[in-house]
Amino acid sequence: MKKLLITALLATTCAFSGSVFAQASPVGLWKTIDDDTKQEKSLVRITESGGAVSGKIEKLLDPAKADAKCDKCTDARKDQPVVGMQIITGVKKHSDEPYWDGGQILDPNNGKTYKVRLTLKDGGKTLEVRGFIGFLYRNQTWQRVE
Repeated sequence: MKKLLITALLATTCAFSGSVFAQASPVGLWKTIDDDTKQEKSLVRITESGGAVSGKIEKLLDPAKADAKCDKCTDARKDQPVVGMQIITGVKKHSDEPYWDGGQILDPNNGKTYKVRLTLKDGGKTLEVRGFIGFLYRNQTWQRVE
């Protein structure tokens, strides 16, 4: 009986710490919110490979923009569909701080890329996405979908 109780306790602890660990990472599906209008804009899937995270646009939530192309991009993404486009690249967990940085983010509206910092907030329910050049920056708060 005692052995069964200890096994159940360990299983519960492992299951709980697994869900906490999952929320301690930006990996998942996120709903982006427009800074100005506060309207939901898109769904971005963040994945991890080789210690770096990247993000792709899975869906544009405005049906009128479902077929949008990045006409202002100046690299290989020029005139490519925004849906399926990788907009976050090369981001890694900062060793001494509770955020991920070192990569870039693309704003498909203006075609510009910025340095990016990702910081989980509200126990992993929201993601502060900061795009910046030098000391100038802009924050967006994304909401976790899954």
